[in-house]
Amino acid sequence: MEEANKNVLDDCFTSALALTESGVPHVPTRYILPPSQRPVLSPSIGTGSINLPVIDLSLLHDPLLRPSVIHEIEMACKELGFFQVTNHGISSSVMRDALDAATRFFDLPADEKMLLVSDDVHTPVRYGTSINHATDRVHYWRDFIKHYSHPLSKWIDLWPSNPPCYKEKVGRYAEATHVLHKQLMEAITETLGLEKSYLQEEIEEGSQVMAVNCYPACPEPEIALGMPPHSDFSSLTILLQSSQGLQIKDKKNKWVCVPYIEGALIVQLGDQVEVMSNGVYKSVVHRVTVNKDVNRLSFASLHSLPMNKKISPAPQLVNEGKPAAYGDFSFKDFLEYISRNDLTKQRFIDTVKKNKF
Repeated sequence: MEEANKNVLDDCFTSALALTESGVPHVPTRYILPPSQRPVLSPSIGTGSINLPVIDLSLLHDPLLRPSVIHEIEMACKELGFFQVTNHGISSSVMRDALDAATRFFDLPADEKMLLVSDDVHTPVRYGTSINHATDRVHYWRDFIKHYSHPLSKWIDLWPSNPPCYKEKVGRYAEATHVLHKQLMEAITETLGLEKSYLQEEIEEGSQVMAVNCYPACPEPEIALGMPPHSDFSSLTILLQSSQGLQIKDKKNKWVCVPYIEGALIVQLGDQVEVMSNGVYKSVVHRVTVNKDVNRLSFASLHSLPMNKKISPAPQLVNEGKPAAYGDFSFKDFLEYISRNDLTKQRFIDTVKKNKF
């Protein structure tokens, strides 16, 4: 039965990269967005009216400068749920090697990648296209491989064996982002007036999902997207990108292009931090645009509490004047939700809000 299901999956699977490589002059109908959902691709969209924060993390280690950096992080979390970081401790060679390994993976013959294809969101290593090609009503111009990454020793043997460099290069990057995530969460809990050690054990033992994305060159980028508007379930998502393509929604509901900064990493607040902060911070809504000229690669490292661990508003942030605005949820709850629901219709975070209006 499993083999039969795999054959059906193979028959209905066409990767975005295969379409690009075949030279299609137009995107197939299933990728065409309704006019109201199509992106504005002007490089200056929004960037003239908003200053996107870039934070030098090395200053966190200076006792005299740390308070000002903590304040910068607090302002970024309050205003946008987003910031970029420089001097973050991950070397350019580790980031470059990860992108190289991703390029080599997506360059593999289709038959080899198809060995890892799955439409089951619970599968710890899976190759796919769009969001879930088996159920998506509108498809997105994206191929991906997702794999659990922490603890690395538990999962790495399930990762792709080809290209031969993949496990080593991506493994180094995964371990480095786990360390960075702990540092960032310590700073973010501090901005909320919580102990730096708040949830420290859960964060150390938490889940890490690495979504390695390929957004191929697209013949009609003005009528398609690489990913639809959404927020991440995670506490934080740390994003490495090879070129520009990410857009975030600001407080005025305007889309803002995120510039590509050589050597920087993007930090996005996810739903778990929104719940933990009792709504003081909001998870950032974002989408991915595509372009005509180049394939864009990204590593989205999604960090969360352990699979079954529920996140809830921090007790210190709940009182008579500010009651708990959210119920609790776990990574497992999120997976159950997306296995049954269309994320483009309703954000997961909206299902755990106590006042749904």
